[in-house]
Amino acid sequence: MSSRYDEIAAGLQLALLLEVSSYPKPGNVHRTRDFEGTRFEHFLASAAALGVHFRLAALRGRSVAERLGEGVELAIGERMSRAVEASLEWQHGGNTSLGVILLLTPIAYAAGMVAPGSALRAQEIRRNLRRVVRRTTPFDAMNTYRAISRASPGGIGKVSELDINDKNSMTEIRKRNLSLLDIFRISAEYDTISWEWVNDFSVTFDIGLPFLRRELRSTRDINTAIVDTYLSILSQIPDTLIARKQGMSTAREISLRAKRVLRTGGMKTARGRKAVERMDQALQRPGHRFNPGTTADLTASAVSVLTLDGYRP
Repeated sequence: MSSRYDEIAAGLQLALLLEVSSYPKPGNVHRTRDFEGTRFEHFLASAAALGVHFRLAALRGRSVAERLGEGVELAIGERMSRAVEASLEWQHGGNTSLGVILLLTPIAYAAGMVAPGSALRAQEIRRNLRRVVRRTTPFDAMNTYRAISRASPGGIGKVSELDINDKNSMTEIRKRNLSLLDIFRISAEYDTISWEWVNDFSVTFDIGLPFLRRELRSTRDINTAIVDTYLSILSQIPDTLIARKQGMSTAREISLRAKRVLRTGGMKTARGRKAVERMDQALQRPGHRFNPGTTADLTASAVSVLTLDGYRP
């Protein structure tokens, strides 16, 4: 019999597999579309590699929950750094997983905090997430910087404060005693994953998860539900990866297109499916400058809470 922590890891791996398999997910890798140099199977390999890290995160979350008054640290930055290393060791397609590691690792900690014998429910996971993000330290911040640098994500650009590529940033983090949450408060204005950490995982729980559940109830088709959830998130939240590569005006234009596609029916109608396919073709341009990668990560985050809450395909 598997343990609670094995189930958490398997649930999060399942979420990653379901999200990357959903098609045609406009502008990103999916089961019928590869990028040059980064293929569908690279994402599958990353999901396989991350299982042990999700399990260890859940175990650490339980340990922290049981010993709250004893100063036990989450060490979430170290866990995310090791997860990035594992993802890169298991495949040769480059950065496939940084965004989902930053989102699903705290979710794994939060799920692990749920008392044994209690059902994993979205509301309790979210309550525990608030505890996770508020317990981060400067060591978590520095290890997360190392993880981001190692993953070498596209479109990272330069920022005026605590730039990831500035060797002085680590010194500044120590000097100012900045936690990982402090860092994400700084970067939240230009990065939606940081915004999630700062704002109670609002896109995951208030936009993605409710829409995903409604779509599943109405269609009973997980592929339809995930693609339409992706489009719904994109229609409401301009993708910050596109914004960093091409500018916010382009990101907003793509969000408007996603909204129009949903109005035609999205994946639920023949006309809508053709519109989804046309949007996928339009965004698949050389250099992947128009791929809504952050939206895919946020979609995976919503799917992860669904699988932890009991969904099975």
